[in-house]
Amino acid sequence: MSPSSRHPARLVVFGFGAVAVIGTALLMLPVATESRTSTGVVTALFTAVSAVCVTGLVVVDTESHWSTFGELLILGLIQIGGLGIMTLASLLGLLVARRMGLRMQLIAQSETKTLRLGESRRVVVGVIRMSLLVEALVAVVLTIRFMTGYDETGWRGVYLGVFHAISAYNNAGFALYEDSLIGFATDPWIIVPITVAFIIGGLGFPVVFEVRRSLRRRMPAGSPPHRWSVHTKITLITYFLLAAVGIPAIIAFEWTNPATLGPFNTAHKLLVGGFHGLSPRTAGFNSLDVGAMNSSTLLINDILMFIGGGSAGTAGGIKVTTFALLAFVIMAEVRGEPTVHVLGRRLAAPVQRQAVTVALLSVGAVVFGTVTLLSITGMDLDVVLFEVVSAFATVGLSTGITAGIPDPGLIVLTVLMFIGRLGPITLATALALRERGRRYELPEERPIVG
Repeated sequence: MSPSSRHPARLVVFGFGAVAVIGTALLMLPVATESRTSTGVVTALFTAVSAVCVTGLVVVDTESHWSTFGELLILGLIQIGGLGIMTLASLLGLLVARRMGLRMQLIAQSETKTLRLGESRRVVVGVIRMSLLVEALVAVVLTIRFMTGYDETGWRGVYLGVFHAISAYNNAGFALYEDSLIGFATDPWIIVPITVAFIIGGLGFPVVFEVRRSLRRRMPAGSPPHRWSVHTKITLITYFLLAAVGIPAIIAFEWTNPATLGPFNTAHKLLVGGFHGLSPRTAGFNSLDVGAMNSSTLLINDILMFIGGGSAGTAGGIKVTTFALLAFVIMAEVRGEPTVHVLGRRLAAPVQRQAVTVALLSVGAVVFGTVTLLSITGMDLDVVLFEVVSAFATVGLSTGITAGIPDPGLIVLTVLMFIGRLGPITLATALALRERGRRYELPEERPIVG
């Protein structure tokens, strides 16, 4: 059996790498640009990786630089990246959950075509069906609004609706407007459907599937979702708790800022501020000038972007489950409890170590990227840190410095996007699948902490 077969997480990396390379080559073709001239390799690579990793950072304006062929290619990369990561992450999660040898799992799927193959098939079909359904519904609403409210008639209105629906659901953040969604900041018929789309995509297929399945069952009125898994409960509670903290914080800090929320009335401030409290999780659309935000607001965005959304979804970051598990570990340690309990269940020690490993390695990647980009660009720390976290967490928000970063810096951001998109998933899977017993234990020692 080949090394890649023994380690399925590697197939995810190789697959996404191959798609990025093919996308780069196609974006370099003259037919992919409006001017019919070839795009430089760094710009094409950055755009391709940003699309397949559903990030949304760009160095050239999507609508004015790329032709219709180039835009459709970017849209295809977004769809492949979104569907691929949801499907593969769900399948890898199924592998880990089964708690069985990898060799046995692969043999069962390739030779027996029984239960496990059926489960894999249901995951793939479920991801595709849910994705296309949400994208279609959002596309219809957006198309109607573009046609009736902005005179975008015919195929142009349909094209705008479909493009932004796919970009929103996949948390990609690509828009066919130079200022993203600033021109629609106070239009709820544009902002709300896009928000719903990226929330559903960002929660993750396992969570959405479990919630939908429980709602379809006949349950007594008012009964709690007691049958939800701990993963679903943690994801929903943490996701919306962070929203409940992030939205008021951003609104409060930007309420009087004349360059952001200041000019709006109260209702529009709540709409725009609410959108920007959710977008860092990791939609990447902006309806305000991010570069004009206060430093404190940028820091809040850094935190929200780094945490990200749900596992096996289109969002990036270290994931809300990782963040929540670390919080439970800290709470147990502060209380002096020997084990960690989460919502009526005891948290396994290997899961605790995996959460710590993913979080600390992610912090290391952000620190390394920030220091490297600071040395390359000489820009201020707050905007560089924002750009690095946005790239690593595959968010796509920017203070406007992306186009001014030299090629070496763009390469750094490209690597961060790729690592940030695939790193937490492949690392967590590899750690879980490599778990093995120890035949002996060394004498215990307790070094001084603090």
